[in-house]
Amino acid sequence: MRRRDLIVLLGSAAAAGPIAARAQQPMPVIGYLSTGSLESDNIPSRLIAFRRSLNEMGYVEGQNVAIEYRGAESLYDRLPSLAADLAQRRVTVIVTPGTAAAVAAKTVTATVPIVFNIAIDPVQSGLVASLSHPGGNITGVSLMEAELAGKRLDLLHELLPTASVVALLVNPSNPVTASETTNLKDAARTLGLRARALEARTPMEIDAAFKTLADLQVGALVVSADTFFTSQRAQIVALAARQGVPAIYVYRLFPAIGGLMSYGPDLADSYRLVGVLTAKILGGAKPADLPVQQVVKLELVINLKAAEALGLNIPQAILARADEVIE
Repeated sequence: MRRRDLIVLLGSAAAAGPIAARAQQPMPVIGYLSTGSLESDNIPSRLIAFRRSLNEMGYVEGQNVAIEYRGAESLYDRLPSLAADLAQRRVTVIVTPGTAAAVAAKTVTATVPIVFNIAIDPVQSGLVASLSHPGGNITGVSLMEAELAGKRLDLLHELLPTASVVALLVNPSNPVTASETTNLKDAARTLGLRARALEARTPMEIDAAFKTLADLQVGALVVSADTFFTSQRAQIVALAARQGVPAIYVYRLFPAIGGLMSYGPDLADSYRLVGVLTAKILGGAKPADLPVQQVVKLELVINLKAAEALGLNIPQAILARADEVIE
């Protein structure tokens, strides 16, 4: 080979090298760790909203980003091993919808970026140093659901001023339960009500909890924010109707299938924010530099058919505040 030809060949190879290297770079991988299941999360207000947000930020699953899904099926003790599996696979970022999932992920890795979507105050829970400067490898979205338990009780009391005993349906495995129960009992005490916490972590325990309502003379029910309860919403709504107990829920998903009312954060908006933060990390941003986002969009949803079935007349003052009335 002549010297000139060799120089041209080597120059071409050097120029092609970076291009080939970029083409061979592995696709970034998002680890999605759910307390529930892919089926329970794959609804418009959750995974679909998350993927849509990623798309708007330029990341399309299967084209320029991959997603590894893991679900604990509402078995909280499975979360640490699932989180460890994602960390060992060296995913680019771990997305954790649910407080327990966020805690599990932070426990197993201090290096893989984590984006949470949680119900409690992330500072008080020790997940981040502050909302504006999270520090470490974690940031995300705070729904502040536990703090809204008292507001839900206020709405029920306004609707049912003669009810003297209220119950709170909680999952004792959920780390949100303690703060939510405390907030509700404090709010009940202020209103002169008695509050009873009913625990359930399985479908059978949900049945058992509802069977105790009559004996406890419960006049109203607050259903806490819990992934398992959301997955069992059809069972819970049906039992509340059968027992004739007015209940308020956190998410629109419940009145959408016949529950009385809900008051809480807009889930789709929270998952949109999670998608934005995840995309920024995929683009090179560090979690420590991304302030925790707080969902300020709350929605009150009322199902008038459910109210009629319970023999309730929703006051106009409450209807006027509703973001959506299902007729």
